[in-house]
Amino acid sequence: MSKNFELMQRVGTEVEHARTVPLVHRDDHSRPRKIGFASDQVTREESLKLVQRLFLGPGATRPRAVVFAGIESGNGCTRLCGETARALAENMTGSVCLVDANLRAPSLPQFFGVTNHWGLTDALRNQDSIRSFAKQVYGDNLWLLSCGSLVLDSPNLVNSDNLKVRFAELRKEFDYILVDVPPLNQYVDAITMGQIADGLVLVVEANSTRKESARKALETLRAAQVEVLGAVLNKRTFPIPESVYRRL
Repeated sequence: MSKNFELMQRVGTEVEHARTVPLVHRDDHSRPRKIGFASDQVTREESLKLVQRLFLGPGATRPRAVVFAGIESGNGCTRLCGETARALAENMTGSVCLVDANLRAPSLPQFFGVTNHWGLTDALRNQDSIRSFAKQVYGDNLWLLSCGSLVLDSPNLVNSDNLKVRFAELRKEFDYILVDVPPLNQYVDAITMGQIADGLVLVVEANSTRKESARKALETLRAAQVEVLGAVLNKRTFPIPESVYRRL
């Protein structure tokens, strides 16, 4: 068997083979709008499917606050998180807040053409209303809480006691919260954020992420009691079917 797994095979338990198709299959040099996400019909349809599975699927309790975490850097997690937030805002009446909690390499602001200052780190250092730190970036119901002003000790703020307080405020101010975090194989931020959110979506890269790395990431998340809501195969970016979700 290849060291690179393509379809989350044998991650903890045997997982059925899932067929995937591309969501985004072009480079980022062609951007039709200021917002930095592809807007082709396939992208919109597949982003909507992910929204339906995460937020509109069956079950008494649907998540409102979801963390998106890649296993390694460069696997498109940030883009996927932003695309999902945009699709959610377009198809739901509630307010959506996209949080850039990647304090090592923030990139969501550049997708929306806004500045990075006055965001999450500033909210953790100040007492103003949490909404005052967010920027309205798309339509009338999508907001971005950028990572904010960065100093040497900024990453430590993610593990501060004030994070739970501020996250609780976000829940009161917004109907949905989507959080982008640094890769699991380098930092613990995904665990910290996952423990205060409703769950986490694991992002893996087709033909790149090693099966052993995915298994280790899942074991780490489960040991920390972070609920894994599902997995997305990126760089072909198609949500793995519900039958696979249930067996992760």
